Amino acid sequence: MLFSKNRNLFRWIIVIASFAIISLILWNTYVFFQKFKTEERIKMENWSFAQNELLKLVDENSIEENINVNTDLIFKVLSSNNTTPIIIINKDSSIYTFSNIGEGTKKDSIYVQKNLKKLITQFSKENTPIEIKEVNQTLYYANSPLLNKLKYYPLALLLIIILFAAVVYFFYRSNKTAIENKLWSGMAKETAHQIGTPLSSLIGWTEILKTENVSPEYIQEMEKDIGRLETITERFSKIGSLPTLEKADLVAETLASYDYLKARTSKLIDFEILVPENTIYVNLNKQLFSWTIENLVKNGIDAMKGKGKITIKITQLEKTVNLYISDTGNGLSKSQFKTIFEPGYTTKKRGWGLGLSLVKRIIEEFHNGKIKVSESEINKGTTMQIILKSV
Repeated sequence: MLFSKNRNLFRWIIVIASFAIISLILWNTYVFFQKFKTEERIKMENWSFAQNELLKLVDENSIEENINVNTDLIFKVLSSNNTTPIIIINKDSSIYTFSNIGEGTKKDSIYVQKNLKKLITQFSKENTPIEIKEVNQTLYYANSPLLNKLKYYPLALLLIIILFAAVVYFFYRSNKTAIENKLWSGMAKETAHQIGTPLSSLIGWTEILKTENVSPEYIQEMEKDIGRLETITERFSKIGSLPTLEKADLVAETLASYDYLKARTSKLIDFEILVPENTIYVNLNKQLFSWTIENLVKNGIDAMKGKGKITIKITQLEKTVNLYISDTGNGLSKSQFKTIFEPGYTTKKRGWGLGLSLVKRIIEEFHNGKIKVSESEINKGTTMQIILKSV
């Protein structure tokens, strides 16, 4: 109990620590993004200032005469921008120049002119335009490719973390399933072993009774019960190991289970069976298949509280065979369609919740088939469907 509490506490510590680390990374990324964006803004302001100074010199036609102006610095600032997309618009909304939008070819110029409004709107959303007042121009600029990559970095990081968590979860889940399978196998083998010992003794006592003056009818009944115990033992032994499948007639095996159950069930249960007259071959383990039928029929009887109708039906398709087992019991809600197959889930007051989980294991893992709730309605009944491949 203490170990379980400590393990749960440790899990919560890992979850909280992971959340804190992720939050810290995202916050630092956001701060860095904003800082980088501010620096890019300063860079573009410097660029617009250099552009303004250059235009003033051009207007005055005196670049060579202005000895005090460091023209090399102006050209260096203007040529330094080779990543940030920019568009400079004149007062009359015409394009003065643009750069870093495509390759700067004539084709790109046509593209910019056709999509000018769209580009200006996009650039304005990303960054506030810069007014170059002295020359009546406006500079629109977008985020640089590096800044855009940085913007999506947290999303990429989150995706990686989610994928990593998914891998860990599926590893944990598969490991848990493997442990459960080992537990099932170990329990089944141990049960078969425990039943085997008194069963051998009963067989010996039956042979002794045959030599005494005991009514043969009593001995026959005892032998039937011993045969039943042998079947149960064989079933558990096969659950504990990988069972062998053999080609068998599904109709004949279903009829055999039907006859056995009908003879041992209350007269308050009305049985109906609808099967084809022809043989239908599938790969089966006969003992485990009969156990499946018994489990489903007994569940139906319990759902009807010992009074109602059980219908068993077989239909054949091109490559598959469908086996339906219907009852007129309490029915299930849609939320229970999958949960009823989980180990430990039961609607009975004294149930262990193992029957349907075993049935699912037998059909899906051992026979490569499928079992599901075909249909169900509250207070009207449930139909279970088994799908097997025909051979």
